[in-house]
Amino acid sequence: MTEQRAQFSSMKEGTAADWSIIGSHFMDYAAGLPDRVLTHLKLLDGDYGGFPVDRLQHSLQTATRAHQAGESESYVVMALLHDIGDTLGSYNHPEIAAAILKPFVDEKLHWISEQHGIFQGYYFFHHLGMNRDMREAFRGHEHFEDTARFCELYDQSAFDPAYENAPLDFFEPMVRRVFARPLNTLYKAVAQPA
Repeated sequence: MTEQRAQFSSMKEGTAADWSIIGSHFMDYAAGLPDRVLTHLKLLDGDYGGFPVDRLQHSLQTATRAHQAGESESYVVMALLHDIGDTLGSYNHPEIAAAILKPFVDEKLHWISEQHGIFQGYYFFHHLGMNRDMREAFRGHEHFEDTARFCELYDQSAFDPAYENAPLDFFEPMVRRVFARPLNTLYKAVAQPA
């Protein structure tokens, strides 16, 4: 069976029928997003980068700590995915994670994810000849304390080889639920038809 495809060669030639075809494919593709995110997260497995635990274990420890502390499911998913950008964004991993999360979390969790790199730097920038107080540029922001708290309680402490974190499959249903309903996207009307 041949897959039905739009017939235009430039978007300005597209018809409602073309976009109906594309829209039907979009929903199927969007439904697979949790699988693609989880597959990409697994790329962190075995990647130590000199740390005491690999990047996947760090992510699992961060999420486990947040879950055990009673944080919301969206918060736990943000904690799980906060470093997912390490593979493609070596110099801007927080922005990659934040971009993936943005449609699915509230503004506070998005901001924590996007800024956690600068806040985490408080614990090590001075060892690299950098200013550990770079986060002070954000002092007074409504999410400053929340981000500092995330780094203090969950992120900076999640490098313990002896820590017994939950496995990835424990978090999989949470990822699927959070990614099932976009909150912040220009495609919200398509993603959540009335």
